[in-house]
Amino acid sequence: MGSERGGAPYAGGVSATRLLVLGVVRGYGRVHGYRVGADLLSWGAGEWANVKWGSIYHALRQATGSGFLRDHDEAPGRRDYELTERGEAEFQQLLRDAVRRPQTRPDLLGAALAMLPALPRADALALLRERLRALEQRREKARTQLDGWAEPPHVRELFGLWEASAAAGVEWTRGLIGRLEAGAYPMAGEPRSPGHPGSWPVLAGEPPAGPAQT
Repeated sequence: MGSERGGAPYAGGVSATRLLVLGVVRGYGRVHGYRVGADLLSWGAGEWANVKWGSIYHALRQATGSGFLRDHDEAPGRRDYELTERGEAEFQQLLRDAVRRPQTRPDLLGAALAMLPALPRADALALLRERLRALEQRREKARTQLDGWAEPPHVRELFGLWEASAAAGVEWTRGLIGRLEAGAYPMAGEPRSPGHPGSWPVLAGEPPAGPAQT
């Protein structure tokens, strides 16, 4: 897989931009590229995921070329996109990996949180518990390194930073697990959930997505 320009790359060339773009197209069912970008930038993704207009259109073209999206250009100057079956599988894999695997940078987790209702509640909880275990292990490793470090002494601050970061992640993840266990947020398969493909226009009171009018 190639990386999306403007997003932070991870193993295999995956970036938060791909997850976000696939997720927005999925939510609308069929949507113009401009609206994908307008939604993402309205969420502040330009700051927390380094998403730019160029990277959004690049990701749309790349996802189409990879068979994750299907494009339609029935109207002059307008190109709509919809998710393919292969794209749904890619989206689900990216989303689940982003939830379960802690990363040093926050953009992939931010993208996953934006798309979290696409997961059934039980699946989201299981993935978050995996994340919690990984963060607890990371915290304990940093604590051991911090306690055992001698020279040069200032390097202890690095391990202290890692320990504090992991500890904050543990606390936040436990909180989200608790909120989901208590029934927060309508998740996939639940009433009024934005996690079903094509549900966003309906929930917003808009006409269902369909071919552009000429």
